[in-house]
Amino acid sequence: MTIYKTRWSNVKVKREGLIELLQSHSLTTLVQRELERRILEGELSPGDKLNEGDLAGELNVSRGPVREAFRALEEAGLVRTEKNRGVFVRQVSLREADEIYEVRAGLDRMIGRLAAVHATARDVADLRQMLKRMQQAARARDVDAYYPLNVLFHDRLAEVSGNGTLAGVYRRLVNELHLYRRETLARNAQNFPTSIREHAGIVEAIARGDADAAGTLLHQHALESRDRLHRALDKVMEAPHVPN
Repeated sequence: MTIYKTRWSNVKVKREGLIELLQSHSLTTLVQRELERRILEGELSPGDKLNEGDLAGELNVSRGPVREAFRALEEAGLVRTEKNRGVFVRQVSLREADEIYEVRAGLDRMIGRLAAVHATARDVADLRQMLKRMQQAARARDVDAYYPLNVLFHDRLAEVSGNGTLAGVYRRLVNELHLYRRETLARNAQNFPTSIREHAGIVEAIARGDADAAGTLLHQHALESRDRLHRALDKVMEAPHVPN
């Protein structure tokens, strides 16, 4: 009987430990998604410091899930950890952004080609539905609505490519560009119809199964996005300074 009780106690401890582990991982995912949302929607800006204790209190969780979320976000390229200083929202220089856009263009070409080969009728329908929602946000010149949809659209393309490794590399890379991609839209409303037109062309090439066209259009889209960023920043530099 003693042996039975001991064994049952061990099983109970293991079960409780497993439940605690699962709960912790679930909380980590929720915290990660919330912080990712705040970063991508501009609530948290590049260079902002993330305080583990404050966030734990605000989100009503222990420090553990917040700490794990920080690690996941660092792997995703959205935050950086500085020794003895803390965790900060990732800040990328314009020169680094240019380099990332060039790499992104190469990855986008591969994504376009593979997506055109692997896309099902359901995939194309999903992309067209996403495009409709983007068109609605673009007509309203609503950056807050359009930008997350744009991120999801490109993420879906990476998924449709059928290459998990490619999708993973692409996601981490484009996360580092989130500020510049958002600012390009926010600083020049004329970029909305251009962006929509380019996305529509990409979807139609994929629907036709035209790998060459889809790859070329996505490659051009990435490089033209980089050029639009420079034009948007040039406008800011040229604008007259208004004293406070």
